[in-house]
Amino acid sequence: MKLTNRSLPYDHIALLLQGGGALGSYQAGVFEGLAEAGIWPNWVAGISIGALNSALIAGNAPEQRVDRLREFWNTICQPAFVAPSTDWMQAAAEAGGGALRTAFNAMEAARAVVGGQHGFFVPRLTPPWWPQRPFHELSWYDVAPLKATLERLVDFDRINSGEMRVTVSAVNVRNGNFERFDNSRGPWKGRLRAEHFMASGALPPGFPAVEIDGECYWDGGLVSNTPLTEVLADTPRRDTLAFQVDLWSATGPLPANLYDIEERQKDIRFSSRTRAITDLLSREQKLRALLRGVLAKVPPEAREGCEWCEEAALEACDRKLNIVQLIYRDKEWDGLSKDYEFGPLTMREHWASGLDDVRRTLAHADWLNPPTPKAAVVTHDVHRDNGAGRSSRRRR
Repeated sequence: MKLTNRSLPYDHIALLLQGGGALGSYQAGVFEGLAEAGIWPNWVAGISIGALNSALIAGNAPEQRVDRLREFWNTICQPAFVAPSTDWMQAAAEAGGGALRTAFNAMEAARAVVGGQHGFFVPRLTPPWWPQRPFHELSWYDVAPLKATLERLVDFDRINSGEMRVTVSAVNVRNGNFERFDNSRGPWKGRLRAEHFMASGALPPGFPAVEIDGECYWDGGLVSNTPLTEVLADTPRRDTLAFQVDLWSATGPLPANLYDIEERQKDIRFSSRTRAITDLLSREQKLRALLRGVLAKVPPEAREGCEWCEEAALEACDRKLNIVQLIYRDKEWDGLSKDYEFGPLTMREHWASGLDDVRRTLAHADWLNPPTPKAAVVTHDVHRDNGAGRSSRRRR
């Protein structure tokens, strides 16, 4: 891929990656599309599988990032022990579609549950209820293979250099607090390693808690499955173009059976509710802009020494926010196991969907423009209104 660099009028170009297990290859396709268009984020933030993709992006040189993502996904989408599905089986399932494809996906998901995934996780030899097992081994699977895979494919010195800002989040098991692991700020500055990214994806009881500096951490998705709010609430407030990549859709049809009910509740539980968050941020930004306008009317001599004015000045701003939403849409054969169905065929389809969605999005060249002075926040989603590709502007 020939590298280009598209200049965009923003301080931050952020790539925000939600959790979603096997669906995460959709995010890799989105990143390939951004790289293809010469759009290089300077801040990547992720939760769970989004954190692993963040490590692969930030931990490699720009010209290597897509290849490293592909190597990672090609690795973890192979069974840990048994032979993978043959090419002709995958081709037959793809051509057959419908019930045949659904059955094939169910088989791939069952193999992941029983045997694990190469370079990612393997079943424990003894069950997690075995007496006197340490807390960090209380899980169905051992993720030691993932640590080896990350350390092989990711340059953590590059991440800790701060060349690209990286933020991944996890939950402290002891106190329940949401912990941000950031390579550029706070106590973790310059100290990120494989364990921090693994902690963000340590979803119990499948995966064990990850111990870091004496504390144990679980998957950040237990508290929030998107870093959107954290990134946009960061200070000092900067003009930001955010690509919000979601793997679960908050909207969907009424379930037809109990399996559909389980799938639907999972969608709702893990969806980022991106639009609700952007509505809230829009109102907040409107109030900040209003506060800035009111302060401008206050004579300088009246503002001097006024504690209220000083506090208001800290909150007031007129920054520009452009949020581009890319939300994975279920295929007809997706089901309850879609987040742990790691078959190569499905992985390639997820990747292709992400690439196609971002290409369709970037075909709207004006969607990358900052909001007008009369708009506080602008959002775009190529799937909105049944694929009509409508954008939404939040007025001041």
